[in-house]
Amino acid sequence: MINILRLTNVLLGAALLLLTQQSQAQDPASPNWLDDVQFHGFAAQSFIDTDGNDFFGDSDSGSSEFWELGFNTLWRPLSRLQFAAQVVARDAGETDDGDPRVDYAFADYAFAQRNTGTTGIRLGRVVNPLAFYNDTRDVAATRPGILLPQSIYFDVNRNFALSSDGAQLYHESGNDDGSYIVQFGVFEPRTEDPDFEPAIFFQNVPGKLEGASSWMARIIYEHDLGRIRLGLTVSEVNVDYDPGAMDPIAPGEFHFRPIILSAQYNAELWSLTAEYARRTTELEKFGGPLEVEFTGSSYFVQGAYRVRPDWEAFLRYDELIWDNDDSDGRTFESLTGLPHYSRFAKDWTLGLRWDVSPQFMLRTELHQVNGTGWLSLLENTSPAATDQHWQLFALSASFRF
Repeated sequence: MINILRLTNVLLGAALLLLTQQSQAQDPASPNWLDDVQFHGFAAQSFIDTDGNDFFGDSDSGSSEFWELGFNTLWRPLSRLQFAAQVVARDAGETDDGDPRVDYAFADYAFAQRNTGTTGIRLGRVVNPLAFYNDTRDVAATRPGILLPQSIYFDVNRNFALSSDGAQLYHESGNDDGSYIVQFGVFEPRTEDPDFEPAIFFQNVPGKLEGASSWMARIIYEHDLGRIRLGLTVSEVNVDYDPGAMDPIAPGEFHFRPIILSAQYNAELWSLTAEYARRTTELEKFGGPLEVEFTGSSYFVQGAYRVRPDWEAFLRYDELIWDNDDSDGRTFESLTGLPHYSRFAKDWTLGLRWDVSPQFMLRTELHQVNGTGWLSLLENTSPAATDQHWQLFALSASFRF
């Protein structure tokens, strides 16, 4: 199997060598390199209150354990070459600890540039091209709510979904009929999310999950300057399990194969967005009850209306089914003893956004949820004590520069 990290290091080294050679050929009187650097950042603090279940901290009593602080930079030393990186500290209850980490850090070289399009390659820790919102999910102002639609964008495993270590080819093109972006990447996924092991095994295990060779592809088409947007994402994400000492679990493999369809219509005062995912999850070579494969589906539909230029309201329905052949979870409950409603989640959300200034934003939203399919087992350690029907109320203040 290809060693993605080794391949990435080789390609990144080649890109840096190319940069050195081209920089040496530049005019000594060229501007200071700092003139080609951009710096940006963001910060957000949220308050979450739930009745019965915990989400991002002890939210049953009201929690402020959801905050984000990020800093990113972009350096374009040559017209064809740029470097981008972002460092983030994020606290999200038991699912994220607030320690700083590198969200992404990559070199982007455009080896073909024409009037109608650009073709290039990105090398390093690259943002995963997943559906509509994954590229910018870290910045609160770009999300369609305080919380993303959890049926598509699982926040409890946010780092796993956001970015990976590898290489990504892309092509961007546009004309009078519209524009499109095509991306294809090979990578090794990040597995450091605290909730990743419980999400697979329903408990913490002695061994270690390690990213294996994976791939992801996405195409997005835009018509009439983004009035109509269509997208398709296809991927296979692979993770290996390395058993620990005296581990009863055999070395096995986790495979995740999502197909996501995305669509959006934007009018002057309103927009309508919908995404549908079909996901196959497979545990292989573990043996016994851990040798499973099932296919689930999820979707959301959201309508947003701009009451004023600085005020926006939205209504969303978001549904997650982990196993289409056991949509109510009754078979799962009989086999595991875990609640049947942990295998689905149906969420109605009403939200309001106020852009106080171009940099400062306030938000609030109310969720009415049936099921616990996207709750963290780290925060809800006794699944049988969770409530099937529950509410979530959130407030958020965010700033960007």
